[in-house]
Amino acid sequence: MSSFNRVILMGNLTRDPEMRQTQNGTSICRFSIAVNRSFSSQDGSQRDETCFVDIDSFGRTAENIAKYFTKGKPILVEGRLRQDSWEDKQGQKRTKLVVVLERFEFIGSSRDNAASGGFDGDYAPSPARTQRPQRTQQPPQDDLEDDVPF
Repeated sequence: MSSFNRVILMGNLTRDPEMRQTQNGTSICRFSIAVNRSFSSQDGSQRDETCFVDIDSFGRTAENIAKYFTKGKPILVEGRLRQDSWEDKQGQKRTKLVVVLERFEFIGSSRDNAASGGFDGDYAPSPARTQRPQRTQQPPQDDLEDDVPF
């Protein structure tokens, strides 16, 4: 039986990202996001539920996360779940699920993020994502329309 491990989350960073380097020079950035859910309880009152998720990123992606994100910034992440296991000081086995980041997206406009101090000016979305291309030429005329027998 095959399996599928994919996670897509959108939330706000709960703390500034922590950047480290391995001995061979690979960048590792760890951060956490809060994902909120609003719902109506059985008695009709509005309730909120918050889930805190730890995320690990590697390489160039890790460097970009550390450079452009700070506590409170929104982010959309896509990745896979990994279960970490360890033994605590009392000898108890512990486990924790972590999202291993494979892809992320900035949420909100670059102007909003720059105004709130999130970017230092190096990031600018590509023009293709911010502007619709304008048509300057007329579409080519199809001369075959007159030749169709029906």
